[in-house]
Amino acid sequence: MEPTFNKMTPAGYKAIEQEIKDLKASRPEKIKILAAAAALGDRSENTEYSSAKRDLGHLESRLRYLHKQLQYANVVLPADNDLLDIGKFVTIEFLDDHDQITYQLVGKQEAYLTQNKISFASPIGSALENHKVGDTVSVSAPEGSYDVKIIKISLE
Repeated sequence: MEPTFNKMTPAGYKAIEQEIKDLKASRPEKIKILAAAAALGDRSENTEYSSAKRDLGHLESRLRYLHKQLQYANVVLPADNDLLDIGKFVTIEFLDDHDQITYQLVGKQEAYLTQNKISFASPIGSALENHKVGDTVSVSAPEGSYDVKIIKISLE
């Protein structure tokens, strides 16, 4: 079976690399805490030991997950054309209330709505992908359908 690669932006790839670096930097301290807790004696009733072991396990698990994200990453550079694709910014107008908002279309693992980063796999992201300025797009979301108009597409 062919592996599935996840599309992401160069910035998303770098963010994962930075998180791995930060986690690796915190690993020695967590190991030191675990060793100190183990030295306290009976591990069966030692909450400090259990807590430190769990924390180190979470760190190791997160590192494995992030390494897999990088292993199966397909870094996509946005094309310099008028079609909306991953990595580009889009300003849309919701046709029901005429509110306008700008989003960046990113990979699934990069999506962060409070930073206006939406996944290309989300209902709105998949509906907008490969459309251009002036297009009116119907979005089918779990809460219902709505229409948006693409006002602007840019690389920044």
